[in-house]
Amino acid sequence: MTSTTLLWIIGACIIALAVAIFQYFYKAAYKTKRNKVYALLRFCTVFGLLLLLINPKYKQQTYYTEKPSLAIAVDNSASIQHLGYDDEVRNALVRFRESKNLNDAFDIQYFKFGTEVATLDSLDFAERQTNIASVFSSFTSLYRNEVAPVVLLSDGNQTFGEAFEYTSKNFNQNVYPIITGDTIVYDDLIVSQVNVNRYAYINNKFPVEVFTNYTGDRDVSSRLTLRSGNTIVHQESIAFSDQKKSQIITALIPASSVGVRQFSVSLQAIDNEKNKNNNRKNFAVEVIDQKTNVLIVSDIVHPDIGMLKKSIESNRLRTVTFAKPADAIGKLNEYQLIVLYQPNGLFQSIYRELESLGKNSMTITGPKTDWNILNRLQTEVFHEVTTQEEDVQGVANANFSTFVLNDINFSDYPPLKTSFGDITLKTEADVALYQKIGTITTESPLLVTTDQNGRRGVYIFGEGLWRWRAQSYIDDRSFEVFDNFMDNLVQYAASNKRKSRLNLEYESFYYGNGSVKLYAQYFDKNYVFDSRAALTIKVINSETEAVYDAPFLLQRNAYEIDLSNLPPGDYSFTVTVQDQGLARSGSFTIVPFEVEQQFLNADVTNLSQVATNTSGTLYDISNVDQLLTSLLADSRYKPVQKNTENVVPLIDWKWLLAVLALLLAIEWFMRKYNGLT
Repeated sequence: MTSTTLLWIIGACIIALAVAIFQYFYKAAYKTKRNKVYALLRFCTVFGLLLLLINPKYKQQTYYTEKPSLAIAVDNSASIQHLGYDDEVRNALVRFRESKNLNDAFDIQYFKFGTEVATLDSLDFAERQTNIASVFSSFTSLYRNEVAPVVLLSDGNQTFGEAFEYTSKNFNQNVYPIITGDTIVYDDLIVSQVNVNRYAYINNKFPVEVFTNYTGDRDVSSRLTLRSGNTIVHQESIAFSDQKKSQIITALIPASSVGVRQFSVSLQAIDNEKNKNNNRKNFAVEVIDQKTNVLIVSDIVHPDIGMLKKSIESNRLRTVTFAKPADAIGKLNEYQLIVLYQPNGLFQSIYRELESLGKNSMTITGPKTDWNILNRLQTEVFHEVTTQEEDVQGVANANFSTFVLNDINFSDYPPLKTSFGDITLKTEADVALYQKIGTITTESPLLVTTDQNGRRGVYIFGEGLWRWRAQSYIDDRSFEVFDNFMDNLVQYAASNKRKSRLNLEYESFYYGNGSVKLYAQYFDKNYVFDSRAALTIKVINSETEAVYDAPFLLQRNAYEIDLSNLPPGDYSFTVTVQDQGLARSGSFTIVPFEVEQQFLNADVTNLSQVATNTSGTLYDISNVDQLLTSLLADSRYKPVQKNTENVVPLIDWKWLLAVLALLLAIEWFMRKYNGLT
C-alpha cells in the first residue's frame, strides 16, 4: 500500500468520524446512551463506503503443495509381443496404477509410443515401427520447467529415428529404463539392411547391397539367396566367426521385365537358431523403360542452378543437363522439360524453338531477368518493368487445384529476391503461391502453373530457391520435403497428359512397415476443384479376392485415404465419384516387411547407456517393486510447498458490501424501534 493511499484512508476515517459526530451529537435532538451505538454504526458505514471509493489494494497469499511429475512411457510396438513380453508389460503397468503410495507422491502421467508419442489409453502392441528418440524430444518440451523422472518400459529396439542413446545426453530428466525382453544372447544370423534403388531401367542390371550380421562366438557358415518369386537370381556362401561378425554382399540383378518386381533375400538358418524371422527381408523394384531428361538453360552462374540439379535428380527417374542459351539451340527436342533460368535477350532463339516444338517449360525469374525481352517472348504473363528489387516470401493458396501441393511452411522459408512490379496473368493460370511482403500477403503470384493449348508451364517469380532447400533440411533433417515439392512441379511441367477431371496420385508399391496413402483430385466441368464431391475406393486383393470399400476424406485441396491396415499383397482398385459417372482404376503392391520381428533380444546396452546419461537406473521388468521403492525413497522427488501472492483490490471483496448492507439495516431497525425518524 502506497503512502498516498494511506493518507486517503486516514482522511476517510476523519470524514466518517465527523459525519457520525455531527449527526448524533452536534445536531441530535435527543441525546441518549444509544447515540454512541448509532454513531458507531454510521461511522462504520460511511468509512466502508469511502474505502470502496478509494479501493485500496492488499496482498493475498495462497499456499499449495506441488507433487513432482512422473512420466511412464510404454513401448507399444509389435516387437514387445513378438518377444513374448506383452503380458509382463501390462502387469507392470498395473503395479504402477495400483500403488497408492506412488500415486500419493507423484502426479503420474501415462504415455505410449511407437512411431510417435501419444497419451496411453490402451495397449495393442501393433505399432509397426519404434522411435524411442521421440520420447525424449516430446518430454523435453512437455516437462521443460518441472521435476519429472521418466520410467521407460521398452526392449530398446528402435527401427527408425535418431539414435536415442545419444539424444538422451541432452535430456534434463532422470530416466529409469525397464528391460522388456530377453537379455540372454543366442547365436543368431540377421539380414539387417538391404539397400536398393526404388527404380531400375529395363534390360539393365541394378545393384543390391545386403548387410548381414551374426551374434555368437563360434564359427558358422550360411548361404545367402536372392529370389524373385520362386526363381533364384543370386546365391553365395558366407562365413562368420567371433572376429567376423558382419558381411556386406553386393549383387547385380538383371531388370528383364517392366513393372513392380518383388524380391526376397534370406540367410540359411544355423543349428539351434531361435529367431529365424530376421533371416529374411523383402524388397521391391519398379522396372521402367523411360526417363525424364531435363535441360536447364542459363546465361548466369547461380547457386539455384546447382540446387535444381540436386533436387530434381533426387528422383532417379530424372537426369539434368546444363547449357548456355547458344549451346541449347537445336537440342531442345532431346529433353522432356526445359528449365529457363532468368531469361534475357540471349533467349530469343530458345523461345522461338520452344514455340515451334510445342515444348513444356519451367521459367524461374529474378532481378537479373530482362522483362523487356521476356514480356515479348511469351504470352502467358506480363511483368511491369522497373529497376527495383524486393524480398518476398511465399504463402500457399488453399484453392490451388492443378495437383496435390502440400504446404511445407512456405511462409516461414527465407525470402526470395524478385523484381519489383505488378504481375498480370494473360492466360488461364492456377496460382500455387502468393507473394508476402513483410506481414502483408499480396495478390501478386509467386508460383503459378499454366496450360495453354496443351503446353504446360511453371513460373517461379524469384531467385534464391537454394535457401528454401537448406531451410527444409534445417526443419526436417532431410531434403525430402522440398525435393518432393520440386518433383511435383517437374512432373506436372514434363507431362503431356490431357487434363482430367479425376486425377489420382499413388505409388506403384509400398513397404508394409510404412503408410499406404492414396490421393485424388476431382474437378467440376469448368475444371475447378470440387470439395463437395463424394469419392469412394474399392480395393481388391488379387490373391484372396477380399474387397475393401471406403470413402475418401477431404484434406485441403485434395482427397486422401489411408490403407495402411491392408495386409501385404497385390491390389487393384477403382476410385469412383458418386453420381458423376467418373471412375479411375489402378493397382499397387504392399511388400511384406515386418521390421519389428527382426529382434531376438532386448537392447540392454543402449538402455543402460540411457540410464547412465540421465543419472537414472536400469531395471529388469521383474524388479518393478524395487523401482517403486527407489522412487518413493529418492529425496529429489519430494512434494514442494509453494505459495502464490496476488494483489487484490478491495472492491473485489464481496463480503464488504454485505457488511455495509448489514450495518445500514441494523441502524435503520434500531432507529425505528426507538421511535426515531
